[in-house]
Amino acid sequence: MDFSLTDEQQQIFDMARDFAVEKMAPFAADWEAEKRLPRDVLEELAGLGMAAITVREAYGSGLSRLDAALIFEALSYGDPSVSAFLSIHNMVAWMVDGFGTAAQRERWLPRLSAMQAIGSYCLTEPGSGSDAAALKTSARRDGDSYVLNGTKSFISGASFSDLYLVMARTGGEGPKGISAFLVENGTQGLSFGTQERKMGWIAQPTAEVRFEDCRIPAANLLGEEGRGFAYAMAGLDGGRLNISACSLGAAQAALDKTLAYMRERQAFGRSLSEFQALQFRLADMETELSAARIFLRQAAWKLDSKAPDATKFCAMAKRFVTDAGFSVADMALQLHGGYGYLADYGIEKIVRDLRVHQILEGTNEIMRLIVARALLSEA
Repeated sequence: MDFSLTDEQQQIFDMARDFAVEKMAPFAADWEAEKRLPRDVLEELAGLGMAAITVREAYGSGLSRLDAALIFEALSYGDPSVSAFLSIHNMVAWMVDGFGTAAQRERWLPRLSAMQAIGSYCLTEPGSGSDAAALKTSARRDGDSYVLNGTKSFISGASFSDLYLVMARTGGEGPKGISAFLVENGTQGLSFGTQERKMGWIAQPTAEVRFEDCRIPAANLLGEEGRGFAYAMAGLDGGRLNISACSLGAAQAALDKTLAYMRERQAFGRSLSEFQALQFRLADMETELSAARIFLRQAAWKLDSKAPDATKFCAMAKRFVTDAGFSVADMALQLHGGYGYLADYGIEKIVRDLRVHQILEGTNEIMRLIVARALLSEA
């Protein structure tokens, strides 16, 4: 079994890490203070092929899920908030590529790939979070149109994005009654709630997306009617890997900051790095991240290989890696002592940004449920 990256993969990782260090990390605190997603930086990333990573080469980069995981790990070393938003955009682009019509791909993918259009993913509702199949937003066919009514909540990019991939009910209760639609910003009947005040991911706008007799062309149906929930879940397999990679990269940044701090900080006449008890903490942090990295890359390989247990591995990786990433970031703050609690050192932002990774793309409790059901079905 070969755990090494190819030369091309190493080059991809190094390019993304260099970009993160030079063009993201120095400005991440400013973006948070301004509550602003840097559209110019997103467009630069698009120029490097990172806006449509797993989209077919005719429109995007045509890279693998493993390649995508490497990119998001590297970018999150600079800023997990902006990197996680880019992950969501990539999920939308992949779904348009994978399930859209030729006309939809031709219309949207060149713009999504260049970040001339930015995509948001709209599944969660005020009354259906973990139980996503219980969503109530409706899409009623009316001649050559669909009319949407309902509300989506916790939507990253609400009011900022140009395209909203929306799951809405076209049939009866349950997952088979759900379809997927493409709704363009500016459509009459589409509106947004006030921006949420959040613990982390502050640079990202997050708000409700509301539909009130929102009429869209019937041609905006993505794929087949009644298949939207299946499309949403397929998109989440890759999304879970990407968000795990974001946890991994940011936690690595926290560990590296901690190593530098402990070499410099003096206590009782010695640097903190000389205390064995603290060395043990560092060893545990490095071990957790190394295990998480291997597990994540195995899950990405499973998804690339279309292995029958890929969904289970994506769920396991998401649970393990995001828990490990938050744990390492939290310990990094502890090892910084009071300085870790201050914004100047950059650790507290990582802790705040990574906490939500254990919730979104399916909570880690739901990941356990997916894994348990897979195990029981195998028995």
